[in-house]
Amino acid sequence: MNRPSPTNYDVIILGAGAAGLFCAATAASRGRRVLVLEKANKIGKKILMSGGGRCNFTNRFVTADNFISKNPHFCKSALSTYSQWDFIDLVERHQIEYEERKHGQLFCVNSAKEIVAMLQAECAQSSVEIRTHCEITQIASIESAAHNNRYQLEITHCASEPKQTQKLTCHSLVVASGALSVPSLGGSAIGYEIAEQFKLEVTERRSGLVPFMFSDFMKPVCERLSGTSLEVEIHCNGRAFTEQLLFTHRGISGPAVLQISNYWREGTEIEINLLPAFDATEWLLQAKRDKVKTQLKNFLSQNIAKSITIELQALWWPQQAETPLLEFSDKQLRSIGQQINCWSLKPSGTEGYRTAEVTLGGVDTNGISSRTMEAKNQSGLYFIGEVLDVSGHLGGFNFQWAWSSAYVAGQAV
Repeated sequence: MNRPSPTNYDVIILGAGAAGLFCAATAASRGRRVLVLEKANKIGKKILMSGGGRCNFTNRFVTADNFISKNPHFCKSALSTYSQWDFIDLVERHQIEYEERKHGQLFCVNSAKEIVAMLQAECAQSSVEIRTHCEITQIASIESAAHNNRYQLEITHCASEPKQTQKLTCHSLVVASGALSVPSLGGSAIGYEIAEQFKLEVTERRSGLVPFMFSDFMKPVCERLSGTSLEVEIHCNGRAFTEQLLFTHRGISGPAVLQISNYWREGTEIEINLLPAFDATEWLLQAKRDKVKTQLKNFLSQNIAKSITIELQALWWPQQAETPLLEFSDKQLRSIGQQINCWSLKPSGTEGYRTAEVTLGGVDTNGISSRTMEAKNQSGLYFIGEVLDVSGHLGGFNFQWAWSSAYVAGQAV
């Protein structure tokens, strides 16, 4: 005979992603009775999809400068309390093979499934209960002297027919529900709704780490170049990144574009240096002094893919397509060189939350303790991970924020 599920817990965590699972394991290891509620049909969906299925789980070089927030200092306490070295140590204890790629990014050698299995094992070791297919229909703050409870939740088990509703109570409620990015993997606004219910401010939200789209002359250019990539330096609003840019049938993507998208605002331009390693103007003028007779597009293809130089020719010197480089005026070469090193483009928008890796903005950190992630105005209510107004650069930083914020909350609940 099946025993009925308990209804009273020390800690209930909303969301079985990176932050939720790690917080559960941390809290339960301290003897807390922990329940994790997940709306999706399985846990860790975003972990499984990340890094091309290899999960870029952290970075060797984590500093507060790798994060974007209205309060740039907020993340420092958690990141120093539980650092990348602490998580690397956990990965090594579970004998997960990993590799370092450029810029200090650490990936699983085999599969992201190993990170999910590690988190499951950590939870199981401390008897964490995890339920999937659960929808939260109501949350209320309560006072119960008998059990020292603070919150009552009403949940619906979506997998059962007919759907079953249950009331649960807990002393500490942790919101690890993620954000708006990639709704197909469970992204939703529930964390913000909970914050607003308990009178916490939520900052402006927009998609981050997201590809750009074009609606002007660049759209057909990008369509023709779809699948072509090159290393560029990309600038916007005082920030710059040197990484790969990838042309897509909608616009541009790749690590350089995803990084700079965090700093772009609608209506502003981005500047792309197609040859970040050297001065294109001086290179072209020197080629003329050397009496180079080849066509300009062919000369440029030494360092830029020929398919790209053909498109640049159509944009910048269509009337001289057959003219040898030697016959270009110095003024023309200077103009082309300057555009190669500083190509100004105005995206029409981004691909939005559908493909965004993070949500910029979120629960305002001014209302949250940086040491514990507890709401300052609501005892026993915690927010961790992406739901907060803390977003990392590409390269494992968002996972490290999940681990660090989860750990300090798990130590406090």
